[in-house]
Amino acid sequence: MIDYIKKISLILLFNTFIFIMMLISIQNSNYKSKVNLIFFETINLPLSFIIGSSFILGSLTGTIAISNRREKN
Repeated sequence: MIDYIKKISLILLFNTFIFIMMLISIQNSNYKSKVNLIFFETINLPLSFIIGSSFILGSLTGTIAISNRREKN
């Protein structure tokens, strides 16, 4: 259980670092876009933020899902 907590903490720390670096790097982004979801549309956001946050969320979700699956076995 301790290894699981260490692994999740390391992943959260790494992804938080990536997110902060992403926010710093897109300060001067000029190209903004909206994302059309099923029932609503988001505000204008830099395209790099949309792609970067999707990558980080996918990384977190995938890692937690794989870790949970390995813990059950």
